[in-house]
Amino acid sequence: MSKRPLEPSADESALIEQAKIDQHAFGQLYERYAQRIYQYIYYRTGSEADAEDLAAKTFMRAWQHMATYDDRGVPFSAWLYRIAHNLVANWHRDRSRRKIISLEDLSRWHVSEDGPEASALLAEDRAALLRAVRRLPADRQELLTLKFVEHLSNAEIGGVMGRSEGAVKSLYHRTLMALRDDLQPEPPAPPTPRESPLRRLLGRFGEGHAEND
Repeated sequence: MSKRPLEPSADESALIEQAKIDQHAFGQLYERYAQRIYQYIYYRTGSEADAEDLAAKTFMRAWQHMATYDDRGVPFSAWLYRIAHNLVANWHRDRSRRKIISLEDLSRWHVSEDGPEASALLAEDRAALLRAVRRLPADRQELLTLKFVEHLSNAEIGGVMGRSEGAVKSLYHRTLMALRDDLQPEPPAPPTPRESPLRRLLGRFGEGHAEND
């Protein structure tokens, strides 16, 4: 299924300003982003019921704070993802558990312009890649979700995760390197050289010589 671009349309700034005082305008923003916010939360929780509940809370909180929303050059969607990110973090904290990414989740990852390293990783055995991803810290798993599933830019991911764009680039690079190293097969151990009959004979001679000393 093709995805609509996350970037705001030309009239979105005006719509956002109108939504600060008009519930109908906010409803248009809800229609535009509700499915993507739900999908992001579902990916992080693995629960349809909890995803629906947290998505509703995301937009409720957004509506409560619309009057103070300040456009700082980051798309409105990044602000919504940030609210959802915080709610999901609290959800995990309350349950003291961590979302386990499934192979089905991994199959949704799509790499377009992110370079040959990421493409090569996704071309690896999916089951092996899934195991490697699950071993990553939670923040790196979320970065990969935002990059490969939600298709956010580094600036947008920074807004969601509370990091600078440069920090996101650095974390992304380190994450790819960690996955590459994790998927690198261990080099086979060199074969143990077979001991020659002459060496064994000399060894016995040495033992006997030592006993006679």
